[in-house]
Amino acid sequence: MELPIDHFRLLGVSPATDAHTVLRTLQHRLEKVPDQGFTLEAIRARADLLEASADVLSDSQRRQAYEAQLMEIEQGGEGLAAGLDVAPSKDLGGLLLLLEAGMPQETFEATMACLQPPQAPALGSGREADLCLLAALASRAAAAELQGQRHYEGAAQLLQQAIQQLQRMGRMPEQRLQLSNDLRELLPFRVLGLVSRPLTATQERAEGLELLEGLVQRRGGLEGEDDPSLPRDDFQAFFKQIRLFLTAQEQVDLFDRWARGGSAAAEFLTSYALTASGFAQRKPERIAAAQKRLQASGQPGIQPLLACHHLLLGQIEPAVQHFNSGAGAELKAWAAEQAMEPLAQLCAYCRDWLARDVLPGYRDIEVDADLEAYFADRDVQAFVDQQDRRQARAAGPGPAVIAGEPAITTGAAWAMPELESLPPDPVELFSPSAPEPASDAVMRVPRPRASRPLAKAGVALAAVAALIAGLWLVLRPRPAAPPPPSPAVSTRPPQAAPTAAAAPLTSASPSQAEVRLLLERWLAAKADLLGGRTSPADLDQLARPALVADLRSQARVLKARGEQQQVQARIEQFRFSTQSPRRIEAEVQLDYSEELRSGTKVIKPRSRAVLRNLYVFALDGGTWKLADFRSRR
Repeated sequence: MELPIDHFRLLGVSPATDAHTVLRTLQHRLEKVPDQGFTLEAIRARADLLEASADVLSDSQRRQAYEAQLMEIEQGGEGLAAGLDVAPSKDLGGLLLLLEAGMPQETFEATMACLQPPQAPALGSGREADLCLLAALASRAAAAELQGQRHYEGAAQLLQQAIQQLQRMGRMPEQRLQLSNDLRELLPFRVLGLVSRPLTATQERAEGLELLEGLVQRRGGLEGEDDPSLPRDDFQAFFKQIRLFLTAQEQVDLFDRWARGGSAAAEFLTSYALTASGFAQRKPERIAAAQKRLQASGQPGIQPLLACHHLLLGQIEPAVQHFNSGAGAELKAWAAEQAMEPLAQLCAYCRDWLARDVLPGYRDIEVDADLEAYFADRDVQAFVDQQDRRQARAAGPGPAVIAGEPAITTGAAWAMPELESLPPDPVELFSPSAPEPASDAVMRVPRPRASRPLAKAGVALAAVAALIAGLWLVLRPRPAAPPPPSPAVSTRPPQAAPTAAAAPLTSASPSQAEVRLLLERWLAAKADLLGGRTSPADLDQLARPALVADLRSQARVLKARGEQQQVQARIEQFRFSTQSPRRIEAEVQLDYSEELRSGTKVIKPRSRAVLRNLYVFALDGGTWKLADFRSRR
């Protein structure tokens, strides 16, 4: 067997190590015997190979000749690499040392080759046990390495291959269980990796959606918590990230299937997806369907949202009535700051709701919350006109009134409790529970005709768009602070001036300055490690384990090559795009440059670029950490 490793890496010393250190390292490696359960034969073979390498490197003449051979191979051109020939009787020891040298994928491939005919060991032999154990350990290590590099499908394939091999041989039940657990924990990352592929990669994306459905099913539904490997908060953060890579129709299809299974949260999300696609594509019939799904979700505080649906359907009077009856005190105060007229207030709220909560989060929707353009669309005007003519033909008694308030136009029993707040962000709405309505708030009303206040005043349909556009232009919201994502939630007080917060960042609601400082410390630590220096920062307090492992892996690779990556990253712009109690997204512009060196030799000259990235920060155990990042280009 030929191992893709030289004597220096096999023993774990650098080419500059002297003979005394070589022997001391040998003694340390011999004393540190692998304790995973390998046979005595494998341990002895490992020791023999370590001693053989030490003999070469501690003898000045033999070492000089060996180094000359390495130099000759290095100068021989690309495609040549140093290797060691290992006798068949020592190959188990060689594979063990290859794994210890940090080459798990090479170890796995060589081990799998030894398990296949004609090299397959005798059934039940110690060699078979050693090879199976090596395959399990190497696949887990290689999968972790690939996961750190965000090659999730490659990691999954390695784990699946190892599981199948051990199952065929009927070996290592405990290792198989560990491999299965690793594969299960990898599932969210695989889903993310697949659905983030380009829309043209239909097969990969379809596989990702299938895995996503399996993951939700394993949890017991969207609101379920049957998967201890993915706690509720982590699942919600993952689900928010996933939505950014799904089209509106993909979300409608997914949420619709889950809603049919009884998920109220899925019903709510279906309504949002239908609203987004209906507004973007100028299809009011989709907004009408969204209104029905929103009512079916049974969420508390949805009256202002129903008001927006009525408005988008051209039903002005019910829209204003829903908003007035359902908006909380703080939302009404905010609306009053935007305009004086009720219709203009509703337009301001609807525009903000569309821009903040509805239109973001879809891969194929990039449209502004422009109500003027929406109502100017011919299809929208034709829909509203047709709806009004149909309702006019079916004119009948007006809607029932109870306690001086207009009835909700649902045609069925409907609970209308006095609500002072709106439902939370729909992607956080996985355990909804509506409060019990007051008994005097329950009413039964017939299906009434649509109200046409503009038509009664002799105004044509085209004036609907003109009125809304005019009110929007004349009574445009003043430059006041916009409402929070959940409009009736208490407004956050003005943030204090930026302070130099020390890591770890544990503030319940960190400021932009604090989160920016956290990112600056991460970038500085990254520059230190890639440049071959020791960072004073505690990486585990700055970023999640996957990012830390990825950075350390890059640093190890550079160190093994004797290279340093000189990185300079300066934050030019930093702003929050979204903020919630457990997650913050920040849009960042960096002045970035890098240079690759080997000692004083420049391998790759310095290149400079302006990077625009989206950084995601998450609250883990009370500490804010960098969770992910991606390019905005």
